Amino acid sequence: MLEFVNRTGSDCYKWDSEEAKGKLPLWVADMDFKAAPAIRYALQRRLDHGVFGYNIVPQRYFDAVSNWFSRRHGWHGIKREQLIPTIGVVPALSAVLRALSWRERPWAENGRMKVLTLTPAYNCFFSSIRNLDAELVECRLIEINGRYEIDWTDFEKKIEQSDVFIFCNPHNPTGRVWTRDEIIRIQGICEFYGIFVISDEIHCEIVMPGHEYIPYASLMEPDDDYYCVLTSASKAFNLAGLQCACIYVPDLPMYEQVNRAINVHEVCDLNPFGIEAAIAAYNECEDWIDELNQQIYSNYQLLDDFIAKYLPQLHLTPLEGTYLAWVNIKNTGMRAEQLCRQLSEKENVLFNPSEMYGVSGYIRINLATSEEILLESLSRLQHFLLNSAVDVQQK
Repeated sequence: MLEFVNRTGSDCYKWDSEEAKGKLPLWVADMDFKAAPAIRYALQRRLDHGVFGYNIVPQRYFDAVSNWFSRRHGWHGIKREQLIPTIGVVPALSAVLRALSWRERPWAENGRMKVLTLTPAYNCFFSSIRNLDAELVECRLIEINGRYEIDWTDFEKKIEQSDVFIFCNPHNPTGRVWTRDEIIRIQGICEFYGIFVISDEIHCEIVMPGHEYIPYASLMEPDDDYYCVLTSASKAFNLAGLQCACIYVPDLPMYEQVNRAINVHEVCDLNPFGIEAAIAAYNECEDWIDELNQQIYSNYQLLDDFIAKYLPQLHLTPLEGTYLAWVNIKNTGMRAEQLCRQLSEKENVLFNPSEMYGVSGYIRINLATSEEILLESLSRLQHFLLNSAVDVQQK
């Protein structure tokens, strides 16, 4: 069922932006696979209706979300009155931060709201914090035997300094899928210090063999409600352009404030195609997502084998979730921004440099493409690094 499609000429940002024209773009986090047939059929039915005016979000959307997470991930009891639809996870994050800024909290007397992230972090976390004029607090993840872990001593120290914690589960860009024990430990620390948790779970459906996504909310007691969850079918089912997401907010006063912020930001009205696509994804596309996970894992193994055979100066971080590989390039002697810029100019390949995620020495590679494109991109990377080594020797 999984079908690769040539996206060139479709006005997509990944392939057709000025920066990407004529290049192999393994950067922007969407996929080069067609949406599942059931999603396309649902959209065609809606298209055939022929009228695309203002719409409501129907009960069947809320049922689809609730049933999916209950059936697939063991997160039971999601109620309609706890879900706030919006156009995307990043607008959702900004709205939640805005709602928190309205509350009477200690930072009202001590200056700006302080927001903690685990770094490296998704770059839009930084911009959302900055746009709100909040203060960024960073807890840097540590590498132990090539795997990213939380520095618990530093985490608790930084939590004491913070008002809000943005949790990315699974983690972008490192590909960590947090374990049950890790999440419980995070919950305990945040509860002890009275820290509101925003859990971004947009990557939750892409998980590699041997790992399991645990919804943050599924481990909370019914009376624990000082948190929210951001989620969407967009990442896993390649629907980002249809702009449909939701926020789970179990606390009623907080729900009302977030809902107000969603309306203040004017990101409350979903288009009918996004709604229909999400319903079809959650109700009819479980087999498709399983096949997608198999393909991502196959591409990850291809990348792992290629690096081992031809690029020994690089180190691939074990991928547990997401379709985004995280590669250590420190042995090349180049900054990631420098490597990515020269690779774009000389080999027409686009990767993401780690500086945009708050650290140096890594590149992020999008694996959600065909094996042929991935192999060609890696061959060009190999050619570039060989030539770079020759240039250094000649100098």
